[in-house]
Amino acid sequence: MSSARFLVSGRVQGVFFRASTRNEALRLGLNGYARNLTDGRVEVVACGPSETLRELERWLWQGPPAAQVEDVVRSDHRRPVANGFVIS
Repeated sequence: MSSARFLVSGRVQGVFFRASTRNEALRLGLNGYARNLTDGRVEVVACGPSETLRELERWLWQGPPAAQVEDVVRSDHRRPVANGFVIS
């Protein structure tokens, strides 16, 4: 299992980005969370198989229909995450 942190920027708040990310992560069988940051980005932390995290990363570049993703920055994440995928 691998864990990754994604910082997604662009028009990603107020467009159902977190809820859509949760749906995609659950479809992929990932654990983690998505939350809004005060600077307008969305932080996504996910844990699962490496290839599945790459699938999520590809999806994050698209996001839901109303989003306009400008950038996705990925980094390793070392802290444990709870089972399931939550929005905070």
